[in-house]
Amino acid sequence: MPETLDLSELPEIIAGQLRKIEVDGLVNAADPRHPARILLLYGSLRAVSYSRKAVEESARILRALGCETRIFDPSGLPLPDDAGADDHPKVAELRDLAVWSEGMVWSSPERHGAMTAIMKLQIDWLPLSLTGGIRTTQGKTLAVMQVSGGSQSFNAVNQMRILGRWMRMVTIPNQSSIPKAWLEFGEGERLPDGSYYRRLVDVMEELVKFTYLLRGRKDYLVDRYSERVESVDAVHERVSSKT
Repeated sequence: MPETLDLSELPEIIAGQLRKIEVDGLVNAADPRHPARILLLYGSLRAVSYSRKAVEESARILRALGCETRIFDPSGLPLPDDAGADDHPKVAELRDLAVWSEGMVWSSPERHGAMTAIMKLQIDWLPLSLTGGIRTTQGKTLAVMQVSGGSQSFNAVNQMRILGRWMRMVTIPNQSSIPKAWLEFGEGERLPDGSYYRRLVDVMEELVKFTYLLRGRKDYLVDRYSERVESVDAVHERVSSKT
């Protein structure tokens, strides 16, 4: 019998169908075996934010699957290149969470046919590591999601996939796009059972599996000839001179 999960936060889950992740079949021998660490970002500051609600629902699913989660609140995050912005506490918080994480979830509304500036702002604060040209996101897993006020669209998730690749992340194949989110969530805070909810569960399951699969192998998988030839200090000097 599959091990029973704690579904106290997930009343919409069909009993017995959400199963424990078989970590032993995914990790390597040296894996530390701590819970997968997932950082979740959302792209709206509205009081009623469906991208935030989607992230909160995702976090509940991830916790049921045994993960440790953190949700970053983008309120107060300064613009890049503003005087003193590099030392802003929100920037430090976001960067620390990025270093802590082993996988991420990016959830954005679609606005003017694209991801929001709030979503892009958070990603823009994670361009490079503090030393060298290796991104803090390199080799980590990523799941992308979007919510729309109108009909079905995949513009935001497609853009985030491009960004994930640019940040050298391993973006999982599955994704979530919820059209007319104001109808799907209705008057409550939760997404009811249905095709969109089940897709959300699918995406989180897949993210956890890929995160465990890559976690102990990340350094080898993203090891590059060009980065072995050029020292970290040399990369940092070259990159810094062009920005």
